[in-house]
Amino acid sequence: MIGSTMETQTSVVHMEHVHKQFSGVSVLDDVSFDLRRGEVHALAGGNGAGKSTLMKILQGVYSLDSGTVQIGEEEFTSLSIETARKAGIGMVFQEFSLVPTMSVAQNIFMGAETLDSCHFLDKKSMRKQAKQLLDRLGVDLDPDVEVGTLATGYWQLTEIAKALRADARVLILDEPTASLSAAETERFLDLVRHLKNEGISLIYISHRMDEIRKIADRITILRNGKNLLTSNVADISDEEIIEGIVGQHTEKLGKHQQQESKIGGTLLKVTGLSANEGVDNVSFEVRAGEIVGLAGLMGSGRTEVTRVLFGIDKITSGTIELAGKPYAPKSAKDAMSHAVALVPEDRREQGLVVSHSVRNNLTLTRLDECRSNGLLSNKKIEAIASDLIQRFSIKVDDPASPASRLSGGNQQKIVIAKWLGREPDLLIMDEPTAGVDIGTKSEVLASVTEFANGGKGVLFISSELSEMIAVCDRYVVMKRGKVVAELSSEGIDTEADLQLAIQHAGTDADESQSIQGSEALEGKES
Repeated sequence: MIGSTMETQTSVVHMEHVHKQFSGVSVLDDVSFDLRRGEVHALAGGNGAGKSTLMKILQGVYSLDSGTVQIGEEEFTSLSIETARKAGIGMVFQEFSLVPTMSVAQNIFMGAETLDSCHFLDKKSMRKQAKQLLDRLGVDLDPDVEVGTLATGYWQLTEIAKALRADARVLILDEPTASLSAAETERFLDLVRHLKNEGISLIYISHRMDEIRKIADRITILRNGKNLLTSNVADISDEEIIEGIVGQHTEKLGKHQQQESKIGGTLLKVTGLSANEGVDNVSFEVRAGEIVGLAGLMGSGRTEVTRVLFGIDKITSGTIELAGKPYAPKSAKDAMSHAVALVPEDRREQGLVVSHSVRNNLTLTRLDECRSNGLLSNKKIEAIASDLIQRFSIKVDDPASPASRLSGGNQQKIVIAKWLGREPDLLIMDEPTAGVDIGTKSEVLASVTEFANGGKGVLFISSELSEMIAVCDRYVVMKRGKVVAELSSEGIDTEADLQLAIQHAGTDADESQSIQGSEALEGKES
């Protein structure tokens, strides 16, 4: 537990007796937190535990109801964003704040542009400083490249460079590897170690035990807005951490047991499919009752395939059959009319209207069921929303409150619930557990398996290979927009087995270039 073992005199951040309520509901209840100079302190807890709220208080986004925050030698009973920034607090949110149409340098200096003697933008100076920051991070990246052309890994690095430009001495990382491959995660952890060696203190919010074990010095666990424990990572087991987060003993994810008898005929048949964005002569099938894992590294084309299947991107050649009939969706609405659903990679930008209520988000895909005499019926909307909230255990005090108020895990539950509630024939899931806690992850994976067992098809993408192994019957491996292998789940029992299979799939003459291109994060993909 948090106690006298913490040496506040060596702390760069010391938060005591923090209380915070929203609409009369307690989110943080007498929470304390301590960050020492040059340490990586993991902050863990289930969705809705209060982690993000606590960090937003430290960043000045939310005000304190009561309690104190000490940064260095200065004590605060209230913080603004500007005060926190000047005190050296920087945060890289799970949802990025970059402008895709601006360059890396422009994003790094956004809001703090440098002017020349004539009061014009000093682009040369900003570019030079941006390059120095990127070099400091060990990143070989052109500051003039447009952010929107880069993959997620580079967005993260740009956010970190932006924080360092503001002279951040404390860096908060919120689920920083949620969308990264295993190789990219390792490179990111090396970067964290590098920053730590520079004397920067880091708060590392993560649900991934292996990362916490590798990178963190201490861990604090919150549960239901209260301190549960603070411990040296070396002194606590994974099982204790998991039990602390979910409040009960939870088994680790195991291998999916294929039930061939439940798998029917071909539901989705893709033949020679090509599109303008990263899809090149792709062929594969998904059978009824089957979960097919679409595997590959960053830049492999997985997300691009899902966009074509859901009618977002245009087919340039090839064919798709759905339940034996030609399928060429011209829009997402068209895909929905064919009983196809997509849980997208980016829930805030693509899966939710965060400013709208939880109730409205849950019923967006079922407005046809919410009508009475041609008009939307509040009674029907409320009934559908209430059913989904209960079925998927969405933690929300008031369904009329905006979705932005919910934790990332509960937002993800909304996205999944609204599509499963529609009862599609084909469910496409792109990183469905990104940024959710262990308990929620188990619930999501169980719902996927249950859905497939009902005779439906699932195309499943995840950067966490343990999840792929836990649910997938087969794997389709992609590299540089092409399918390079199809793998049975037989013989693939561990993450290492699957990673090795992915790395060695398609061993043609240009495979080394393929891997290098993926590692360089060429193109925007997850």
